Amino acid sequence: MKASSIRTACLFALVLGAMSPALAQTNLTARQEKILAAAANGPAPHFNGAQVIGIHPNTPLIFRLAVSGARPLEFSAGTLPAGLQLDPRTGILTGSLSTEGEFTFTATAANSAGKASAKFTVVCGDRLALTPPMGWNSYDAFGDNVVESEVRSNALYLADKMQPFGWDTVVVDYRWYDPGAYDNNPNGRANAPLVLDQFGRLLPAPNRFPSAAGGDGFKPLADAMHALGLKFGIHMMRGIPRNAVKANLPIAGSSFTATDAADANNACSWCPDMFGVRNNAAGQAWYDSCAQLWASWGVDYVKVDDLSSEYRAPEIEMIRRALDHSGRSIVFSTSPGETPIAQAAHVMAHANLWRVSEDFWDNWKSLNHEPTLAALWQPYVGPGHWPDADMLPIGHLSIHHRSVGDDRLTGFTRDEELSLLSFWCLLPSPLMVGANLPDNDAWTLALLTNPEALAVNQDSLGTAARQLLVTNGVEVWARPLRDGSHAVVLFNRGPQGDFDESRALYKSPLITRSTPGNSVDLDLDITGAKKLWLIVDDGGDGNGYDHADWLNPLLSGPNGETNLTQIQWRSAAAGWNSVNLNRSVAGSPLNVDGHEYTNGIGTHATSVIEYDLPPGYTRFATRAGLDRSGVTQSNIGATVHFLVFTSDPHFANGPADVDLDFSEIGLPGRHEVRDLWLRQDLGRMKKVSSEIPPHGCLFLKVK
Repeated sequence: MKASSIRTACLFALVLGAMSPALAQTNLTARQEKILAAAANGPAPHFNGAQVIGIHPNTPLIFRLAVSGARPLEFSAGTLPAGLQLDPRTGILTGSLSTEGEFTFTATAANSAGKASAKFTVVCGDRLALTPPMGWNSYDAFGDNVVESEVRSNALYLADKMQPFGWDTVVVDYRWYDPGAYDNNPNGRANAPLVLDQFGRLLPAPNRFPSAAGGDGFKPLADAMHALGLKFGIHMMRGIPRNAVKANLPIAGSSFTATDAADANNACSWCPDMFGVRNNAAGQAWYDSCAQLWASWGVDYVKVDDLSSEYRAPEIEMIRRALDHSGRSIVFSTSPGETPIAQAAHVMAHANLWRVSEDFWDNWKSLNHEPTLAALWQPYVGPGHWPDADMLPIGHLSIHHRSVGDDRLTGFTRDEELSLLSFWCLLPSPLMVGANLPDNDAWTLALLTNPEALAVNQDSLGTAARQLLVTNGVEVWARPLRDGSHAVVLFNRGPQGDFDESRALYKSPLITRSTPGNSVDLDLDITGAKKLWLIVDDGGDGNGYDHADWLNPLLSGPNGETNLTQIQWRSAAAGWNSVNLNRSVAGSPLNVDGHEYTNGIGTHATSVIEYDLPPGYTRFATRAGLDRSGVTQSNIGATVHFLVFTSDPHFANGPADVDLDFSEIGLPGRHEVRDLWLRQDLGRMKKVSSEIPPHGCLFLKVK
């Protein structure tokens, strides 16, 4: 989660109201029907997921063997490393190791349909997350006001339907400590009465997390996750609570107080909860006390926000030290992106995963940007340090408008969903699903439980994918796997760029903070136009904070004048949150360059608003500018172009025919080729030929 102004949401989704999850399975193509049919897993046991485990010495392990097949299952193991125990009924491995080194054992799972075995390696040392973490995160569905019952229902679904395929982590995201968090309030509440302990450390709000009552914190919820064989994670904002500083509370385990640690001049620009932390002994004592609390709860994963895009090296180092001395193996994730590539060596040395993209939402623009980022971060991928392409916004999102954008099913097409999962598995990236899992339809569950696709993501070799070839507009990416085979994705990205600007009636110069008035005035001839598209792009910098307004938008002609705000749009989408009438995208009064406006449209790049025009209008006039709600948040971003179209702005895009000779990607000769989504052997061949749909892909294993 990150600043409101840098959330990217459903670019091409219609904002016409929520859709029923039951609609998601209709209108499948012939190939998609085959993918759905291939999703059935047989009754015999089959091991899935990670088979290499990282743990620190003398810290507790929680790891549940991932095995699909009919229940009940009986688990057993050969000689386990001293200090570890395997529950024969649940397959949950617990205990601790006192000695550094690599330890192997063979586990067996049996049921009425058969038996399967797999070899596991436990690496005890200084590295965690030896394969990319896989799990569920609450933000995309529930924003900043998820409650305990929702976390538990998603955890139960994960444990029942997804853990057998390797999904094993549940993360409570953003602002769980605010008792008054409310729907669609992604930037928090200034001066909110956050729940603190006597040392200023944040506690879960008991009205939202009843098991936390009496000062138990997240321990009861973490215990419940561990009983399911799942890991438990939390989101944290960087810093120290402003309320703790105001009260100058003592820092646990030290002689310092909150004012000794706080840096009021280094606060988050978009969330009002925290001050920064000084790089001194008091600051380290603060983070040490927090890590000790999280460890006492049983936290296995912590995602710390406001660390990456504006890179906070001293605090990253302090948090890493605190976690390493917490007495628990806690995976460390930094957010938000884009993490500066110049900090690659530093972040790789201190974090287990770090965000490489801005907040990733369900639109083609976000997905299409990921290969560009992957190419930059390819040298830094490996066991224990994973560039994070962000959560998977598929399924049912923003429940009751509680996260970013309207309550909706994912805005991705099914082909885009296949490309998303294929590319994240190939990279490999951490996999964190953002949907409300109990609402999954069969298609979504099929994507998330394909053992062959997920095996690529969890392959223990941990090498990075590379782009090797572009043929007929299709990119070919590949990476070697532990068994000597290669995973290959053929990705039809289609024409590059969001819109065909040659069709634009008008495109503004780049509008930035330094543009006089932060705006531009338009007066355009639209004679004969039947349609109107108002578009805001991100100016090409990818940094966000692009809150933009169309002010006093006026249609005029022989029949008089009509304000565009009086006409119902056909569709409207914003790159963060929802398009607003007469308010900014953040919900505040429209304000450009210090002047408030009562009439206009507030949005956020990348934004597309489409109108059917009534007849009789010949001119369109407006002032288009950067809204104050974005300009004042940060010193980056807030760069846009405003574009006006009277014909469809989108590129025409069709399927691509591809003939790939494997020798072109360094694999000469004949190979056994398997389609991972169809779970079908294609035969022994030197080349593959396929028609790939727009934004779609082919995901192969070549051996």
